[in-house]
Amino acid sequence: MTGGAQPSREASIDVIQRELTAFARRARAAAARVHPELPLVSYTLLAHIEEERGCRATDLAAHYLLDKSTVSRQLAGLEKLGFVERRPAPDDHRVQVLHPTEAGSAVLATAQANRQVAFQERLGDWPSEDLARFADYLLRYNTASTSPFPDTHSG
Repeated sequence: MTGGAQPSREASIDVIQRELTAFARRARAAAARVHPELPLVSYTLLAHIEEERGCRATDLAAHYLLDKSTVSRQLAGLEKLGFVERRPAPDDHRVQVLHPTEAGSAVLATAQANRQVAFQERLGDWPSEDLARFADYLLRYNTASTSPFPDTHSG
């Protein structure tokens, strides 16, 4: 896509879709290398729990637009691996708040270090201006909509 005429919007969207799909595949493969029993969805939930310094399962479902049963299954796997624990909320002991265990935090730290190395290698020769532009585009894309695809089942 360098030089010559501008590609059509449709052609650009096709490239974006293809490249984001390739990115997602690499992300899943990388997550499997971090821990073979830790799928990408579980890893993402664990990272969110740590970033938020604890949260409820319903918060995860709402944030990631996931069904509560999907979140429940993923959390059961994280608990079985010893990466997440439930604690009563300080202000309401009926509410369970999820927190990463030491083992969960260690897995995340290892994954983050590995990702940092991989991104440094992949983006090492990019000029700072390109990195800033790419970061801005990713932020813009990820905040543009809460729904990744139009609802084709309604109406």
